[in-house]
Formats: sequence, structure tokens, C-alpha cells
Amino acid sequence: MSRPWTHWATSSDLSSLRLPAHDAGTGLAGRPLGRCLRGFDFVLDPFDAYAAGLVSNPNVVVAGSIGAGKSTVVKMLLDRALVRGRRVVVVDPKGEYAPLAASYGVRPVTLGRDGWCSPFPDDDREGRNLLRALVASAQGSPPTSDQHYVIDEAWRRLPSPRPVRVLRALYEQLHSHIASEQASAHRSLALTLYRFIHGDLAELFDGDGDPLRFDGQLIVLDLSAQWSSNSFSVAALSAVAAAQQVVAVKDELGYLVLDEAWALLSDAHALRWLQGSWKLARSRGLSHVLVLHRWTDVAAAGDAGSAQRERAQGLLRECETALLFRQPPDEAREMAVALALHAREERYLTALPKGAALARYGTHRSVVRVTPDERDRQFIDTDGAMREQIV
Repeated sequence: MSRPWTHWATSSDLSSLRLPAHDAGTGLAGRPLGRCLRGFDFVLDPFDAYAAGLVSNPNVVVAGSIGAGKSTVVKMLLDRALVRGRRVVVVDPKGEYAPLAASYGVRPVTLGRDGWCSPFPDDDREGRNLLRALVASAQGSPPTSDQHYVIDEAWRRLPSPRPVRVLRALYEQLHSHIASEQASAHRSLALTLYRFIHGDLAELFDGDGDPLRFDGQLIVLDLSAQWSSNSFSVAALSAVAAAQQVVAVKDELGYLVLDEAWALLSDAHALRWLQGSWKLARSRGLSHVLVLHRWTDVAAAGDAGSAQRERAQGLLRECETALLFRQPPDEAREMAVALALHAREERYLTALPKGAALARYGTHRSVVRVTPDERDRQFIDTDGAMREQIV
């Protein structure tokens, strides 16, 4: 029996959202995510959309309140990518992607339990930039001029070829300064690096033996052990840096999913580093998929008009594709500001039925009813949000 939905939009209203009378969707080929409200099946692959000229970059933002359907559509999007041979790395802070991994015969990797991974790329410049971002995020303030000097000098003294355990090698250069009672850039950096070697971040990005090798098509990095800790943003930044190396394999297209992405957007130092990597998405064949639940968390990145808030909103606006699910009015207001939504788009975000999304791809709009198929049901039932078909 079909479930009647109460009124939420007229044909005139939908036209004001720039939705055509008959919505053909993206026009891309493939397995659909659902069906356009007034038209055809809705198919989405960010790389195909980029190749077709629908968007100018492959980055995606998915947002919505709890139970609206965002986790469902992300897993559906990834499954369709995996079937096509794309590579996928998920930074999973709450352990929600285990069913998707199991459907591919993959076990999520819990850093610290299953081993450690090195976040540093081969490029020296990128490696030093990441080290600065890690130091800034860990100590809660950007490196001082003295610290910048010490970082550069310590990096230059690393042997060639660079050791596998970069953080350990840097710490060993500086750890003797910890015993000093006099404050110095050497001592403060040594104390920060101590966290990665012996402290709360130990065994995640440094450890005995060789680092983990990620050769599979699907990799799920489980950070649930760090989820509720003060070190989560540092762990997430390191995991994202390591994951980018995995996904960005030459001649392969890949997805990097950042669930609970607010943790990086609200960390000024992680965000600054992320902005730099964002601009390389096309050259690396990499689609960042940011999953956000509470837009007020993005607002908390900084005061209105602050550089930090502007950076976070700028990064989100650079996502040419957005799948936006229902939001309560206060959250819809924050989303509208962050993504520069039209007033009517903001209003209808509060009235969308469960499982329906406003899809924005470039200058195009579709209202999509997400419709899982039998294959999808193997791995999407995280909170029961999509058990009922939307009719």
C-alpha cells in the first residue's frame, strides 16, 4: 500500500527551484540512485558528470539530519563506483561502513589494533606541509617562527632515502630537549611529537615493523576508538592524508569519503591543509565526499565573518555536487549560508520527505527520491531510515 505524503511543493514551487517540467536528471548512464520527482531515473558519478561538463570538479557534499537518508545514498554511491572498478577509501569515525566492507569480503582496518599507516607523501614539500598541519592541530595553534625553523631543519636532517617511520625519526632528533626546564621551540615540538610516539596517538601513525599496505579496491579506516576523544581531528587529518596516497593512484579514479567531516572543517589548521589538497582533486583523479550531519558544527568553525568560517564555507561551495536531505529550520539556515542556497531551496530543505534529496550538480537541480535496490539492502540498514519505499 502506498503511503500518502502531505503537500510539500506545487508545480510552480518546483519550477522556481529551476526544476524542468520533466526532469531527465543527469543524463548519465549507469545504475540509478533513485528517480527524479518529475522524470527519469537519477544516475550520478562525479567523474562522469565532470567528463560530461555538468560540473567543474568531482568533489561532493552530502548533508542531512539523522535518519533522512544521507548514509544510505553515500553507500549506494560507493557501491556503484566499486562495481565500475573505482577505488574507495572511507575514513569511518563511527564504524558504520562495516556492512559495505563485508559485502566485498573486506574487513575494516582499525588503526592501532591492526597496525599503523604512514600519512606522509613522497613529495618533500607536501610532507613538510603535512607535518606543520599535524603540529598545529595537535598543539591547537600554528607553529611559531622558531618552530617553523626547527621543523625545516629537522626535516632536512632526515636521512636519504627518507625513513619509513618519519615521526619517530623526527622525535629522536628532538627528544633530548624534553628534559630541559627552559621553554624552547625544540622542546615544544618534541612534546608534540611525543604524542604520536608514546602518547594518545601512539601506534596509529608510527609503530614497530612496516606500515600497513593498502592494495585493495575498498579500504575502510575505522577511527571509532578516537571518535569521542580530543585527538579525533588530529587522527582524522592523518588518516585523510594517508588515504589520499591510497586513492590517488596514477590512471585510477577514486573516492575518499570523510564522514563527520565537520571535525576537519572546524580545525583551522586541518582545514588550511585540506584546502591545498582540494585543488589537486582533478589532477589526482580524486573525489572527496564530505558527509555532514549538523551544519551548526560548521558554523562553530568560527565567528560570522571570520577567516576560519569563510574557509570552511568556501571549501563546501567548491563541491560542485551536493545531495541535500531534510534539515530542521535552524540547520537549513546554516546550510543556506554555507552553500549560498536560494531562499526557496532553503525553505524546501525543511519540507523534504524522508529519503528525498535536493540534488545540485553544477547549475542543475533535481529532487530525487532515493530508492535502494535489493543489492543495496545488504549494507544500508544502519538506522532503518530507508526501510520504507518512498512513493
